[in-house]
Amino acid sequence: MLTGKQKRHLRALGHKLKPLIHIGKKDIEDALIAEANASLDYHELIKVRLFESCTLDKHEASETLAKACHADVAQILGKTFLLYRAATPPVIILPKADSPLKTTSA
Repeated sequence: MLTGKQKRHLRALGHKLKPLIHIGKKDIEDALIAEANASLDYHELIKVRLFESCTLDKHEASETLAKACHADVAQILGKTFLLYRAATPPVIILPKADSPLKTTSA
């Protein structure tokens, strides 16, 4: 699960990306999942675009594809969304997750 800080970092990186995966009227099938997995293996962060002919809601499509690819949704904006899955070793270095118990010294 990504933290807010990590999602902001990924959104900044994803801003310049072109969509690699397009979802149309056939919705999410095995071939599309395989293509998304291959793209995630190579790029770690991919942009997915929904065509007008797609019958799925953008939230439903992003969650379905993310779950099928074992990835995280970094952003949903309009008809596009970003998926992230860390490679081994990771190429994209995410900011550290904040500790839930921050202490301040006076």
